[in-house]
Amino acid sequence: MLTKNGAIADVNSVALEWEPIDDQRVDGIFIYKVTQNAQNKDTDDYYDTVNSRFSTHYVDTKIEPNTKYSYYFKTYSSSAESRKSQITTISSLAPMESVSWIHGRENMPRSSKIIWRPHINEKVKAYIIQRRTLQESEWRDVATINGRLSAEYIDKDLKDNFTYKYRIRALTYDGVISKPSQEVTIVTKELPGGIAQITASNNLPKMIKISWHGVSSKDFLTYRLYRSTTIDSGYEMVGDTTSTNYVDKIEEDGKEYFYRVSVIDRDKLESINKNSSALGRTLIKPAAPALSEARYYDGRVKLSWSKTDDRTTSYIVQKEYKKGFFETKIENFENITAHEFSDTNLVAGG
Repeated sequence: MLTKNGAIADVNSVALEWEPIDDQRVDGIFIYKVTQNAQNKDTDDYYDTVNSRFSTHYVDTKIEPNTKYSYYFKTYSSSAESRKSQITTISSLAPMESVSWIHGRENMPRSSKIIWRPHINEKVKAYIIQRRTLQESEWRDVATINGRLSAEYIDKDLKDNFTYKYRIRALTYDGVISKPSQEVTIVTKELPGGIAQITASNNLPKMIKISWHGVSSKDFLTYRLYRSTTIDSGYEMVGDTTSTNYVDKIEEDGKEYFYRVSVIDRDKLESINKNSSALGRTLIKPAAPALSEARYYDGRVKLSWSKTDDRTTSYIVQKEYKKGFFETKIENFENITAHEFSDTNLVAGG
């Protein structure tokens, strides 16, 4: 019933051609597909119907690569069907080979790059990039790169210091997918190492000095300083420096901050900094002296006091008086090293 070259196989399809049917009683053709079950026994299964006797071609697209298939046919009318035809057996083609060469570049920051030699088959229209991790057993499609002459793919948003495996399948214009290529293994770049022994001052006025032990790395870029009012959260960036110390200028006396320092490399990767914090504080205001005497006699005011803060080196006495009904004056007497003060420059009624 089939023509001389009536069965042609591809990787994922089989084409069948038969002689024209001139019998006007025939309404169409039943197609049977002979498959092999799990017990290696052939089973005859009705497969499809060609509902016109004038049709002479049929394409079966439910085909697995490198697999043997058998077909036979029956014509039918409204009241009967013919005996089955001779069985025709044909094998589908083996899958196409993938690209012949693939290479991976590792130690990239949160990314990886694979390159390959373009496929020699001009029917190839794209490449399917597949990836899996060491913890995964299944391959996942992560990208489709169009164009037979395309030769690279960069995978982004990956984990730090993590291992990935890649392979490539070629895709043809008629939907044929090749065998997988050779696998390549790529490890992404690890984060830079962190600093050690961070300290912060508590004895400087209007500032906190933070110091730490530096790192030796060929791709070091800078240190980044963070601070927070609590030790566990809320850290905000203060600044960057290539030095191993930093002065944080603060206007408030007795202000406390927790500090952390991270390392930034030339790929802008940042080390983990939560393992080491230091508490710093600006110098608190000196305590006021204890006033022991304040009296007026012989046209003068005399003040006496005692020292309450060992840091004290001098005192300031502030005098406030009225000049007229509405104006108030303030006068400061600075750099007093004694523990007493007398003022004879008094204004009557002030």
